[in-house]
Amino acid sequence: QVQLVESGGGLVQAGGSLRLSCAASGRTFSSYAMGWFRQAPGKEREFVAAISRSGGSTYYADSVKGRFTISRDNAKNTVYLQMNSLKAEDTAVYYCAAQRAPPPSIVLVRAQTYDYWGQGTQVTVSS
Repeated sequence: QVQLVESGGGLVQAGGSLRLSCAASGRTFSSYAMGWFRQAPGKEREFVAAISRSGGSTYYADSVKGRFTISRDNAKNTVYLQMNSLKAEDTAVYYCAAQRAPPPSIVLVRAQTYDYWGQGTQVTVSS
């Protein structure tokens, strides 16, 4: 089992940047594929980005492609989401998620495939 704690959210002006971090407990972090999702008020949770166990494969939602970058540091048990050129429509609670032991190069984009979730961190972009 893994516990996830997000940090790095906050209030930023449109066009600005934030870096979210998600720290995982345990000694088997490299066994987990990781993802970032977000949920805006009144909307369903949506996929943002995903990264494979090794970090060699990534995948992004079209809405963030070219602006957001997901990465991981397995030595630090942490996954990151670098968010640049932020827009008002990026405002949401951002969640990281983990799923144990998929094949090493696989990325997971469906929320239903993740078993472990963090508590979320609020990102607010002012226009």
